[in-house]
Amino acid sequence: MSRTLSSGAVALALTLTVGCGSSSESTDSPGGSDTAPGADVLKSAGPVTVSFWHAMKGANAEALNTLVAKFNAEHSGKITVKPTFQGSYDDTITKYKAAVQAKQTPSLVQIYDVGSGFMADSGQTIPAQAFADVDKVDMADVQPAIKGYYSRGGKLQSMPFNSSMPLLYINKTAFTKAGLDPAKPPTNLDDIRTAAEKIKASGAAKFGFGAAIYGWFFEQLTAQAGKTYCNNDNGRTTRATAVTFDDPAQVKVLTWWKGMVDDGLATNTGRKTDDAQAAFKSGTVAMHLESTGALGGYVKAAAGKFEVATAPFPKTQASDTGGPIIGGASLWIGKEGHSAAEQRASWEFGQFVLKPANAAYWHTATGYFPITKSALNEEIDKKWVAEKPQFKTAIDQLAATPEGVPTQGCLLGVLPQVRALVEVAMESVLTSDKDPKAALDEAASQAKALIEKYNSAVK
Repeated sequence: MSRTLSSGAVALALTLTVGCGSSSESTDSPGGSDTAPGADVLKSAGPVTVSFWHAMKGANAEALNTLVAKFNAEHSGKITVKPTFQGSYDDTITKYKAAVQAKQTPSLVQIYDVGSGFMADSGQTIPAQAFADVDKVDMADVQPAIKGYYSRGGKLQSMPFNSSMPLLYINKTAFTKAGLDPAKPPTNLDDIRTAAEKIKASGAAKFGFGAAIYGWFFEQLTAQAGKTYCNNDNGRTTRATAVTFDDPAQVKVLTWWKGMVDDGLATNTGRKTDDAQAAFKSGTVAMHLESTGALGGYVKAAAGKFEVATAPFPKTQASDTGGPIIGGASLWIGKEGHSAAEQRASWEFGQFVLKPANAAYWHTATGYFPITKSALNEEIDKKWVAEKPQFKTAIDQLAATPEGVPTQGCLLGVLPQVRALVEVAMESVLTSDKDPKAALDEAASQAKALIEKYNSAVK
């Protein structure tokens, strides 16, 4: 997941309108009406090349290349997928916008979760639902929470690929030393404070809590409270026109965090995720918020020092009825400038990675969620989960996530820029006497200006 935005992130909103006027339908309407080509187009076509832009690196890139090689071998002489690394998620979407302007977009592109609003509005892609309808595939095997995030008006816009969820990470050794029961972890922010007080008093760790100033966590706690992040049903009935940051639960998040830091129960490592992760790995903090993607690295770093435990992402307060939102990225099929054979071949690759064996391989090789429910029944997946019991928390959390507008997340064309504004608000509260509500009101006002500019351009 992308963790930082450049200093010019807000200015970047001006570029989000690239290509947004070319849709064949009103973008205020949910879903998409584009016609998808059927499988027959590949029978009459010669060899087809699918240009595939992605943002995977390291072990994730190796796993992706393995899947691509397997797909190409199975479709030898007919389809060749050519993956190209484009840098970070932010780099990829920026390059994609430039490609739209130059009319040189890839056949298939991996775009991070918060870029979904722009992509759905852009008119440059064919909704995945159109292919599913042609093939009469109901996609019922895809995890509901994941499918819901990448849908608009109940219609799947892109093909889910790499998904993650947030967790509460716990230094089990410090917990035990403080007289706390790791089997009964904190379930809400007040519980975390109570545990942090005991950890601090016992000397089990220097700080009870620590996490990066990351807007994703604010989005998660909003969803956990059962609240929407933006209006118009999180932008999923009609396009959102404003963010909704005035709920007491959202104000509580910043108020709670500020109190934790001021009272010495939490450390403030700033916006850099690496610094927050380092504080947990070193044992400086005993409780920590992070993505499921960090689990492998945490277990490895803690070996010989302390035991890592996981718990469901906390709720704002005990009465909350919501759940967390998935993160990660999905695959979008190019429409403009791409042949029917290219489009169909791109869909075939998307379906290939969802096959149980392939989804299970992706899960075990990267730590990302298996997108389909059936992948969890693969022997390789069962063995992997057994070896990493901490990941079972994430699987159970995903299954328990209530379906609904809050957990689908906000579909907003300028969501990356709005997230940056929230991070400014969070930081201002933690490092000064800024009132939490005033900070969020200011962020909401600035966000509204960005949203209005974006919406006026895409109509």
